[in-house]
Amino acid sequence: MEYIEVNKIIFRGKQNIAWNDVEKYLRKYDGLAIYNKEYGDYIIINALFADEYTSSNYTKRLRGGLAKTKANIVQVIPELLSSASNRRWVENKDKKHSKNAIRGWYRYDVYFVVQVYDNVENANRKNYYNATAVARINDKGIFLHDIINIKKEACKPTDYS
Repeated sequence: MEYIEVNKIIFRGKQNIAWNDVEKYLRKYDGLAIYNKEYGDYIIINALFADEYTSSNYTKRLRGGLAKTKANIVQVIPELLSSASNRRWVENKDKKHSKNAIRGWYRYDVYFVVQVYDNVENANRKNYYNATAVARINDKGIFLHDIINIKKEACKPTDYS
């Protein structure tokens, strides 16, 4: 398990995340294929990802610190995919995705740490998180779909340096 560090907070506020700005930021990854070190998968990011990431039902339900966290991890998406672990396959059961996830879904565990700053921009502490990267599988490859189930860990993991 490798923790990817988010050092910079580029999307501020906990109440009103500018999801349009987050989507604009994500568009720079369009067409990028990230190699996963553990499984040898190439996970492709396309334009559909930016829209899903910022307007999924999961994202719409996020509030407070978790919304801010999801907005800010966009900076390290390639690193998260590269180090993702615990891949598992899930059958597609949703008719809505019958064409773009014809071969099902992969779910990967991702781990990251976000630097927390005080009111005068001094590094204060770090918060550790885990989440699930969801990728759809079809005849053209594996495509990143969303990052969900973001959970703050209760304490600092002992194996992170």
